[in-house]
Amino acid sequence: MKNWAGNYSYRAAQAITPQSVSHVQELVAQHDRVHALGSRHSFTDVADTSGALILLDQLPAQISVNASTASVTVSAGVRYAELARELHRQGWALEAMASLPHISVAGAIATGTHGSGDRTGTLSSAVCAVELVGPDGQLRTLTRADADFAGSVVTAGTLGVLVRLELDIVPTYEIRQDVYLNLGWKAVFDNFDALTSAAYSVSMFTNWDAAGVYQTWLKGKYDTAPSDLLGAAPASSTQHMLVGGSIDGVTQQLGEPGPWHERLPHFRASHNPSRGEELQSEYLLPREHALAGIDAMRSLAKHMAPVIQTAEIRTMRSDDHWLSSAYGHDTVGFHFTWLRDPAGVYAVLPAMEKALLPLGARPHWGKCFVAQREQLAPLYPRWDEFLALRSRVDPEGKFANEWTQRVFG
Repeated sequence: MKNWAGNYSYRAAQAITPQSVSHVQELVAQHDRVHALGSRHSFTDVADTSGALILLDQLPAQISVNASTASVTVSAGVRYAELARELHRQGWALEAMASLPHISVAGAIATGTHGSGDRTGTLSSAVCAVELVGPDGQLRTLTRADADFAGSVVTAGTLGVLVRLELDIVPTYEIRQDVYLNLGWKAVFDNFDALTSAAYSVSMFTNWDAAGVYQTWLKGKYDTAPSDLLGAAPASSTQHMLVGGSIDGVTQQLGEPGPWHERLPHFRASHNPSRGEELQSEYLLPREHALAGIDAMRSLAKHMAPVIQTAEIRTMRSDDHWLSSAYGHDTVGFHFTWLRDPAGVYAVLPAMEKALLPLGARPHWGKCFVAQREQLAPLYPRWDEFLALRSRVDPEGKFANEWTQRVFG
């Protein structure tokens, strides 16, 4: 069994598809090593195990809205596309969506996935409760009122099998999407804050070369869009951020308003996201170091050129989850879409991390990076507290794997 990009083959001794939460509890209790697996949209061994993989996609789909608390309870295997459609049908919405809606709710949150927007939080910031199957097979529920909650949401699956979540929701809304072409680096550096606040969600696509930002995607809650974006002209036809990419797969552009869940993601749920055969990396910096980080990546443009398809610059507000890339500060994310060339990609990552980690950059847990515990621990103020929590919750390391050994020791 491979991940969605086809670059990683799972090495687990067996893969099991439980049909109920009680079955998940039995499986966890029975096995010495287990790990949950969602939509397989990770690029490494983060969700692998030497024991039993528990596939969550066949658990009964639960989407229960509580209007009085403005929240929704959702089963872990549900994908964002399914959740979003049902929320919108009932008049509700999420504050943020990732660039593709194909990913499972539990997996996306556990790895620190996010959307975009100066005032928009990470996907995990919407979580108000989690229900986990612990190493003894017992269910544990934690809410924001619990002392361990902030350490139990973004965990890369290391504290148990997440089977249900409760998320904050808001009244449904519409978004329009407009794309602007050819924004120069001078405009980016002189007007960075104005650019990232130009719409509800802003994405800037670049290859870090002298051409600058070749596409800027504005997703806004307004009736009109700027006629000119600091010298960048609005696109007159639908654009794909990848050269040669099929425009059938991207969400509606050209300013036509539509439901939030059909505009906030970059890709349509009905189509294969991006190109599929790719690798991804992402590093998230404190906002105050964004321009220094852009400069650093521009200096490495020729180094990355043989393997890069595109890079995306996005922003998000801070949150309080201990292992979140946005913990404690507003954040700017540098997302990299690579060719599916593991040797080539892993050859450029050390130079990138040498430039970015001293600026406080934190890697996305589900994507490609080379930093290990020694480099990562100083980036997370609550690192030691998380390790203590992990030791207390899973003292025998039932949810450990090769990835956790590299990252946490």
